[in-house]
Amino acid sequence: MSTGNAGDGVGHDARADEAIDENDRLDCSAVIADVWLLLDNECDQNARARLQTHIDSCAPCLEHYGIEKQLKSLVSRKCGGDQAPEGLRERLTLEIRKTVIVRETRG
Repeated sequence: MSTGNAGDGVGHDARADEAIDENDRLDCSAVIADVWLLLDNECDQNARARLQTHIDSCAPCLEHYGIEKQLKSLVSRKCGGDQAPEGLRERLTLEIRKTVIVRETRG
């Protein structure tokens, strides 16, 4: 869903822009909906600044942001270095081929 934004080198998601009203002020529900865009660096610099400004001045949003940031860090630590067992790719490829063949013969 992300698209590049020329000039800033950062991924961009249009939802972050939609969350901003005419006064450039963000609603808490919009910030909470877009926390992952901020954490994953998928919004342009303007949206990032507006989201961060709101989070810095809103205790409930700051708390939500902190929880999501900790969750992302935990998942990264616990799952980031895992390697698939030997032969898993081949077994999955074989199962996918079997599924495709069965569907083709039944269809």
